[in-house]
Amino acid sequence: MSDDTTTRPAESYPAGVTRSSVRPVDAVGISYGLVLGQMRHTGRIIALFLLSLTATIAGFAVGVSDVASVDRAASVIANLGFAVVVPVVCLVFAGGSLGDLREDKTLVYLWLRPVNRWPIVVGAVLASLTIATPIVLPTVVLAAVLTGVGGGLVGATFVATLVGLVAYCSIFTMLGVWLQRHIVWGLAYILIWEGFIALGGPGVAQFAIRTYLRSIVVDRTGADLGGADFTTPVAVVVPLLVSVGAVALASWRLSHQDVD
Repeated sequence: MSDDTTTRPAESYPAGVTRSSVRPVDAVGISYGLVLGQMRHTGRIIALFLLSLTATIAGFAVGVSDVASVDRAASVIANLGFAVVVPVVCLVFAGGSLGDLREDKTLVYLWLRPVNRWPIVVGAVLASLTIATPIVLPTVVLAAVLTGVGGGLVGATFVATLVGLVAYCSIFTMLGVWLQRHIVWGLAYILIWEGFIALGGPGVAQFAIRTYLRSIVVDRTGADLGGADFTTPVAVVVPLLVSVGAVALASWRLSHQDVD
């Protein structure tokens, strides 16, 4: 397999069969089933569930403390749930959804089917969401519940976590298609870009998914998190548009690289 972007010659199929002979919905299902099957590693799921529980435990600690407040509760959700749990879980599953298939030489089985490339990517994103959502969503939302500061934080956390799951799964699926060391680059994005550089000012912060998730919480609860100035509609729509762009880029890359 070449890591360089190269134009692959057009394949020839039997008479009456073209690249898009398989309906997109069927192609999504094929990709979804294959990717979901290879992501079902019990040890990995347990480890990431335990990571997610750290947010729940932190939420409980805030709830039983004598200094519980909306600001403190929102800070725990934002700095642990949105900064660590959501992106890391998505990175592990989404980054490897097509990246692992490429590295273990099984992506060729999808490549050789007469299908367009974008349904393969969509299927991989959906498979990642299927695994990541039941690990992340209940634990992070439960953390908001256990803080005891009210339903405003719970609802905001629910919406922000869902948006984050979709955005990060799409971005890291794209990363897995483009780069071989997707875990390393993904952690660099999470820890260096979103965790450090994006805190440098509002101009840079708008390029970090975490900023939009924090904005949803701030807009719905009035908490003081700093650097989260977007309204809820903007904070929902922008990450979803980024998700569409990530799927498009991953599809383009998949169409212009050699797979062996």
